[in-house]
Amino acid sequence: MTEQTAIQVGQEFPLTIKRLGINGEGVGFFKRSVVFVKGALPGEIITAQITEVKPKYAEAIIKSIRQASPDRVNPPCPVYDDCGGCQLQHMTYERQLIEKKDLVMQALERYVTDLAPSIEVRQTIGMDNPWNYRNKSQFQVRKLGEKVIAGLYSESSNLLVDIDECAVQHPATTHITNEIKKYLQELNISIYDGRNSKGVVRTIVVRTGMKTGQIQVTLVTTQKKMHHKEELVQKIRAIDANIVSISQNINAEDTSLIFGDTTFNLHGKETIHEKLGELAFDLSARAFFQLNPEQTEHLYNEIEKAAALTGEETIVDAYCGVGTIGLWLAKNAKEVRGMDIVEESIQDAKKNAKRNGFKNTKYVHGTAQQWLQKWKNEGFVPDVLTVDPPRAGLDDELLKTILDIQPKRFVYTSCNPSTLAKDLKQLSKVYDIKYIQPIDMFAQTAHVEAVTLLELKN
Repeated sequence: MTEQTAIQVGQEFPLTIKRLGINGEGVGFFKRSVVFVKGALPGEIITAQITEVKPKYAEAIIKSIRQASPDRVNPPCPVYDDCGGCQLQHMTYERQLIEKKDLVMQALERYVTDLAPSIEVRQTIGMDNPWNYRNKSQFQVRKLGEKVIAGLYSESSNLLVDIDECAVQHPATTHITNEIKKYLQELNISIYDGRNSKGVVRTIVVRTGMKTGQIQVTLVTTQKKMHHKEELVQKIRAIDANIVSISQNINAEDTSLIFGDTTFNLHGKETIHEKLGELAFDLSARAFFQLNPEQTEHLYNEIEKAAALTGEETIVDAYCGVGTIGLWLAKNAKEVRGMDIVEESIQDAKKNAKRNGFKNTKYVHGTAQQWLQKWKNEGFVPDVLTVDPPRAGLDDELLKTILDIQPKRFVYTSCNPSTLAKDLKQLSKVYDIKYIQPIDMFAQTAHVEAVTLLELKN
């Protein structure tokens, strides 16, 4: 690519930022090449300095801002520039919502080009207060000299940023983490060293029930034995009277995964109680639960609207987890069936259904494609299929199965516009894409959730 090779590392030039990229970076064009600039906003004119050149794009930093966007604001977080947790604190919240809708539209234009102009993408549903919404923190623990620190890794590096306050976390989670850091240091408890995989305490996990106020603390360690464990537990209990569950999880593997397979209860209950709308859930240390409960209610309400239930429909909730989406719909459904490849999640889903008084639910262990095909062979095809897959989107075999069994109504919840658009390209062979509703589940970040309604073509 001869035009591309004209760009050199270190080169500086004026650049107009045209749009926002999928990771929250500004996107401009120079000599017909795409240039990604962290921290730049659409509409700005900057002086860019190239830091990396790839075959299809280049990366740059802002040397100076020649013309700032009216949507540029000062980020309130003291470690925003170092921490990789948020990408958009320097943009007004109103503009964030506009750009998140645009990210969905960009993905459609890229992967379903012919259909993109005819697909209705609605305005992003935002938050009244887009701060302090996260109910759970998972901060890595390390030592910096004699000081115990805990936080997140800086973007694309192994540098741990010590976080004493966080603008998007619930204040209780940060306060408790700070106190635990202090006690780990006072008691001289062994801290994990990622460079040689030695040491004991590696992660502090704190989750709070937004509706109930109950707090759960989990210490992730490399081994069960930990010096001064009982003394540490007593100190943690004294931090906040709402701490009702303290656990220890063992993860001895050299991995980026937070949790290992084994969890021990150190104090109080094994679970905390939380509510979502009219539903109640008990959450163990490793149980998945949406990080933004306020927006989760909006998300599930949008899924319910798209499902358009009358009380006569059968529903399959694929990737059901602990059953939250299916149970949200169960009160207006004839029957809800769900499946998941994590057996513990299925057990939790069954318990949650029973706890909330539902008798029209069925949860099974296994893949969605296996059970959908099995049920079809038995004469059962759901009226409504709902999915909320991982960021990678729908499994290829599940896509084939859906195109084969063809539920009349299909509600697809996605946390990744790119994989959503790729899957819609396949699904549009037999489905009409009625609309896409973006929802801001993670304010101040570049992530956007979207609920898509698909209806079987006549």
